[in-house]
Amino acid sequence: MNLRTAVAMLATLVVVGLSACAPEDESSGTSTPSGPDACSKEKLALKTPGAFTVGTDKPAYAPWFVDDDPSNGKGYESAVTYAVAAHLGFAANEVKWLTVQFNAAFAPGPKKFDLDVNQISISEDRRKAVDFSSGYYDVRQTVITTAGSKIAGAKSVAELADAKLGAQVGTTSYTALRDVIKPKQTPAVFDTNDLAVQALKNKQIDGIVVDLPTGFYMTAAQLDNGKIVGQLPAGGQSEQFGFVLEKGSALTPCVSQAVDALKADGTLAKLQQQYLTAEGAPELS
Repeated sequence: MNLRTAVAMLATLVVVGLSACAPEDESSGTSTPSGPDACSKEKLALKTPGAFTVGTDKPAYAPWFVDDDPSNGKGYESAVTYAVAAHLGFAANEVKWLTVQFNAAFAPGPKKFDLDVNQISISEDRRKAVDFSSGYYDVRQTVITTAGSKIAGAKSVAELADAKLGAQVGTTSYTALRDVIKPKQTPAVFDTNDLAVQALKNKQIDGIVVDLPTGFYMTAAQLDNGKIVGQLPAGGQSEQFGFVLEKGSALTPCVSQAVDALKADGTLAKLQQQYLTAEGAPELS
C-alpha cells in the first residue's frame, strides 16, 4: 500500500532526532515537533488527503457527544476534536467520522482513522499497540447505583466489598473495580454500558463502575432514582483520556502539540465547564 508506506517513511523521519516526541502521560513531558511548520496542514500524513478522519464508537454517549452525532461539534470529545482539527488547519467540513468499536480502536494493526476519540485511557499496555496523544481529560472512576440499593449509603470502598458490581469489558473502570474495590463476588462484565444499566435496572447487580462524567449521565438520564455513590481513590497517578493513533503515526506529535496548546490557552478547561460537571460526587474513603 503506497500511502501506508509513505506514512511509515514519514514517521521514521519524524522520529529521527526526536527521541522524546512520542506522547507521554503526565508522568513525563511531550516534546513538540521540530521546525516552525512541521505540523502545517499540507505536511500532515493523512489517511485521506485533505480530510481529518476521526473514529469513535456508536452509540456516542453524552456528555462526550450530543444526540449520538459526533459531527455536530457538541459534547466534550466532539468539541475537543474539532478544536484540535482547527489548530491543525482543518475546517469543520474537512473532519470525517468513522464508526470504530471501542476495543478495536487500540487493537494492534493498521487503522482507517487518523485518530480515534472514545474515552480511551492512556496506559502503557495499550501503548504497545497504538500511539496516544497528550491527555485531554483527567478522569476519576466512580460507583453508581439507584436510591435504596444496598450500597446507596456507602461511604467507603470497604462497604462495597460484598456488593455485586459490574463494568464494561476492556475498560479501566473494570480494572478499578477489580483492583481498587476488590469485591468478594466475581464482577459482572458487559459489552456496553447500556447493558450494564439494564442489569442494574433489573437488580441483577448492585452498582456499576464508570468514569465520573458518564456516571453523571447515567444517573440523570438513564436511571430512575439514579445515585452516585462516590469517587474511588485516585491512587498514585491520575487517569487520562487521550486520542488514539496508529502505532508510529507521524501525526502523533502534532496532535499532542495541539492538545497541549488547547490546555495552555484554557480551551480544555472552558469545554469541560461547558459539557462536564464535577459536582455531587463524594470521595469514598
